[in-house]
Amino acid sequence: MFLRPHQRSKDGKDHTYWSLVETVRTVGGPRQRTLCYLGELNGSAQARWLKSVEVFNEQGEARQLKLFPSHVEVPEDDPQVARVIVNRVRLERTRQFGACFLGWELWKRLELDRFFELALDEEAAEVPWSRVAAVLAINRLCSPGSELAIEERWYPATALDDLLEIEEGKINDTRLYRCLDRMLPHKRKLEQHLKQRYGELFGAEFDVLLYDLTSTYVEGTAERNPMMGRGYSRDHRPDCEQMVIALIVNREGFPFSYETFDGNRADVSTMESILRMVERKYGKARRIWVMDRGIVSEENLAAIRKRGGQYLVGTPRRQMKRFEAELLKEDWTRVRPDVEVKRMAIPQGEETYILCRTAGRKEKERAIRERFSTRMEGALEALKKSIVSGRLKDRYKMERRLGRIQARHPQVNDLVRSHSAGHARRRAPAMGNEKRPGGLAGLAGRRLHAADQSPSGFGRADVVHVHATHRSGDLVSRAQE
Repeated sequence: MFLRPHQRSKDGKDHTYWSLVETVRTVGGPRQRTLCYLGELNGSAQARWLKSVEVFNEQGEARQLKLFPSHVEVPEDDPQVARVIVNRVRLERTRQFGACFLGWELWKRLELDRFFELALDEEAAEVPWSRVAAVLAINRLCSPGSELAIEERWYPATALDDLLEIEEGKINDTRLYRCLDRMLPHKRKLEQHLKQRYGELFGAEFDVLLYDLTSTYVEGTAERNPMMGRGYSRDHRPDCEQMVIALIVNREGFPFSYETFDGNRADVSTMESILRMVERKYGKARRIWVMDRGIVSEENLAAIRKRGGQYLVGTPRRQMKRFEAELLKEDWTRVRPDVEVKRMAIPQGEETYILCRTAGRKEKERAIRERFSTRMEGALEALKKSIVSGRLKDRYKMERRLGRIQARHPQVNDLVRSHSAGHARRRAPAMGNEKRPGGLAGLAGRRLHAADQSPSGFGRADVVHVHATHRSGDLVSRAQE
């Protein structure tokens, strides 16, 4: 990069104008590109440019370039100008600073430095435990990872040792784990402290609370942890022991509290414990709870009403039949381009229902059903071919294969009716299947097991009738069957 002079005569006087130019590589060879026009520059303007422009080349080396011709002298007494030997300048130990500095400032704005100094630094330690807690929190903000990853990769590449005044080599995974053990007894006070600071800094309100659960698993037996157990795995790892984690946040997403439960604990059974915990920590208040349908039960809703609270919850699909007539009507209100809603007040009831439908959800449900329906039809056709070709003759093996097909495709059992027909002894039964109209089941995405339960008792999951018939089409008697 350099300055290019442009000479011009005006009113009998010569004027020199300057432009900033850089050399770039192109397919056709090196080319010069004008970055900006600087106009006329006096001595002081040239000195300011000399002090402020810093150029980085492709190798990452930093050097101060002289942008002006050699006849322009730099003031000797200028304290802002330093002379260096360019070919001896090198870059060493580059570290991340910006994100870590931001995390440290947020830590201090939330007054967590003082909180943990009072809570953890009562005993003298080689590294103050409050600083180790800051390292853990800033890591979760900037680059979440395990304690071992913090020690080996992340922490050495940051400027936290200078920001937190920690000696080099003092942060290791053992010290990080021990810090977590020391922080845990102060969980309740920490949650109350953060709630207060959130309100002071951001005006956060906690009258509306969103409640949900997740799980975390371990790849081991976890024999010393009594909370670990096998349950519904959100990580699709039913083979691993897990623990259930409950989280409560406000409408802006600020964390309000969390709790841990046994790994085999059902979601619906956690609500009463959470309500008691919130009242114990923050007192009784008229709160509004927002939850998905996995946590909803009549007992849980009654417990919220008993405490004077309100709720906005997802309605279980088994209750959709009550709104069959309303779902089929077209008096919906469009609140967004692809979202329509309808308000339903239950006569002599305490609840108001908001029915909601979206075009995107409709297409998604249809695509899911089509995919599973295609798979089930293929499996039924394969079963039919085996029977017709004579490879499969045993009736009970047919029924077992049919049951396995149904178990693999529970999403579309209510859309297909399978039947078998044939003489009881002269020939093997024939198998057929036909699609059933979707009706309300297709609209609401429900499975109507009870309506199609086979009276022969093949199990609650069966959604088919399987009977033997004579050649005339009449059913074989139950004794003969």
